[in-house]
Amino acid sequence: MHYDIIIIGGGLGGLTAGAKLAKEGKTVLLLEQHDRPGGCATTFKRKEYTLEAGLHEMDGPHPKDMKVRIFKDLGIDGRVTLLGLPEFYRFVNGRQDVVIPHDPEEAVHRLSQLFPGDTEGLNTYFHYLLNSRKLLAESAGSPEKSLGSFLDEHIGNEDLKLILLGNLGYFHDDPYSISLNYYLVAQGSYFGGNASFVQGGSQKLSDSLASVIKENGGTVKLNSMVTGIIYENDSPAGVTWEITSARDKGTMTGHATEILVNAAVPNLAGSLLPKGRGNILSEKIKDMNIGASLLTVYFGFRKSLKEVGNRHYSTFVFDPSIKTQKNIAENNKAGFETRSFTFVDYSQVDSALAPEGKGVGAVCCIDYLQEWEGMERNSYLKRKSAVADIFVDRCEKLIPGFRGALEYVEVATPMTVQRYTMNPAGAVYGFAQNPGKPSAYLSALPDNLHIASAWGKFGGGFSGAIYSGYITALDILRKRK
Repeated sequence: MHYDIIIIGGGLGGLTAGAKLAKEGKTVLLLEQHDRPGGCATTFKRKEYTLEAGLHEMDGPHPKDMKVRIFKDLGIDGRVTLLGLPEFYRFVNGRQDVVIPHDPEEAVHRLSQLFPGDTEGLNTYFHYLLNSRKLLAESAGSPEKSLGSFLDEHIGNEDLKLILLGNLGYFHDDPYSISLNYYLVAQGSYFGGNASFVQGGSQKLSDSLASVIKENGGTVKLNSMVTGIIYENDSPAGVTWEITSARDKGTMTGHATEILVNAAVPNLAGSLLPKGRGNILSEKIKDMNIGASLLTVYFGFRKSLKEVGNRHYSTFVFDPSIKTQKNIAENNKAGFETRSFTFVDYSQVDSALAPEGKGVGAVCCIDYLQEWEGMERNSYLKRKSAVADIFVDRCEKLIPGFRGALEYVEVATPMTVQRYTMNPAGAVYGFAQNPGKPSAYLSALPDNLHIASAWGKFGGGFSGAIYSGYITALDILRKRK
């Protein structure tokens, strides 16, 4: 069968693009290798608990948030409920224990009281965050700075720098190798409005987008692993895929005018494109770095942690051994006894992830595939169990009564991320957002082959993937007109 668009991958980028294109009357086929749509935007059930695979919080909604327009256009705003979060985050490092509000004026006031010598630097930091797009437009063409160098230039106190970097793991693993431009736009969106959690978990958002595709005549096929892109007359013309469900094995072929890739660009180069075409793309991306992965420990609680005294939605814990921002990158490869982590307590909002009176939470930290790959299975499982014990102990110290409330524990490693998303190295944010990261590989693709994922020009995260999918769909629609 021939389609207007075939989409390889059902993450948020592919789902958003598919929903827009189907809504505009295009025939859409979306192929997803997993048994559910969403990529990192999924949930899974364990006992009575719905465990959130990836979402802690999403920036917005606020008046300047493009997702507001996108969700309204696609009819998503009436299908999902976005819960506002009580504060941005709590930061703890043994020397400081401070809650950062979403309101930038309040944040400056609170931090200036703690660090009066850095009031001017704080004002500069927030000025850049809140005016990032204007400032970046004015500096277009200038060499990019790193976030770390910017903070060293404007902030004197090292603990204040660490506090401002509390949620760095949402974007990257090292302040000295993340683009200041990228950080300002991403972090500025949190401070420019609010942050939210999708009630019921991110699967609700993914399922809603998939429903829009199907309700507008599109097709979503799960358990469908794309194995190659077909070329005809020197141009992409279709795809082949394997049906991987136990019930319906088989090889299928479909043709389309446009091919949209919601998958890792290294996989596109290495296995989906014909060899010669793949080699050209591989050469274009050879100097680009793949971003970090994550380790997550999922928790189910027999009672809400509010009952044992926790009052915060997300808490970022830095070990006291991190004295300056230069220590952050090395700590991300330290033992789990001292590695920085985030604890998210979903029971602080009406998350609908657990039965009444119970709760769900998660620990998350930067991690790397090489720390886990090649292990014999029993050793792998034993190490996962040991990591769970370490973080239970650390959370008990952070929130006394944590262990007594705990009923269920499960660990996902970078190997888990790689298995379910197929991202190389288990990367969750696509290519690392280094200063001066090239994007020439995108323009080197054939005119009818498009990237709509964390590996595209907008980068990773829920918002980046959604923007990528929507803008790519608009580009296709404009071209076809």
